[in-house]
Amino acid sequence: MRKIILVNFITLDGVIQSPGGPQEDTSGNFQWGGWVAPFGDDMLHKKLMAVMEQPFDLLLGRRTYDIFAAHWPHYDDFVGKKFNGAEKFVVSHHNIPLPWEHTTLITGDVVAQLQALKKTDGPDLQVYGSSGLVQTLLKHQLVDIAHLWLHPVTIGSGKRLFENGTLPGSWKLTDAIPTSTGVILITYEAAGALQTRAIDAKPPSAAELERRKKVQEENAKS
Repeated sequence: MRKIILVNFITLDGVIQSPGGPQEDTSGNFQWGGWVAPFGDDMLHKKLMAVMEQPFDLLLGRRTYDIFAAHWPHYDDFVGKKFNGAEKFVVSHHNIPLPWEHTTLITGDVVAQLQALKKTDGPDLQVYGSSGLVQTLLKHQLVDIAHLWLHPVTIGSGKRLFENGTLPGSWKLTDAIPTSTGVILITYEAAGALQTRAIDAKPPSAAELERRKKVQEENAKS
């Protein structure tokens, strides 16, 4: 069974939009593209190469597919060869042109098709960017592994990794590497249901019970 693997550069406040350059994705009048470039170092490069050295197919949202399809066919370096040679699956609500070779369109009942795709034989599916698609994957708990490369910047606006559709869940930390520029290279694996419990096991005080009652009353009115 294939795994779906997120590979995302992310800011401290969760933005994943346009990490690679000012003109990469200006939708929503985003003005801060290219926030990754000042933080590159050998460790980040080494981690990226390790991820990309594994056999993979690409699973992309429509906007990220357009960005990649306009860029990578013109590059013959290691990354270009890996992306150009991979099978590409692009998710879109509409029929769209597919200029990049080895591309299959996923439309219609996207969730059912992604569930079926995971069950087929083949390499794991790596997802880069694709903020809209990521929301669908998280909402339906289709993500198996997340490489989150946390950058020491805040932007305040833009497309975020975790939006309102994200379901409660637990993640197991499998790797965390700080780089020389302050980036933390984090890898999580999906670990099932969210577990909760009280930190303080003592019985609640009368004041605490009264506070809870007021909160419940406020919730009932809202």
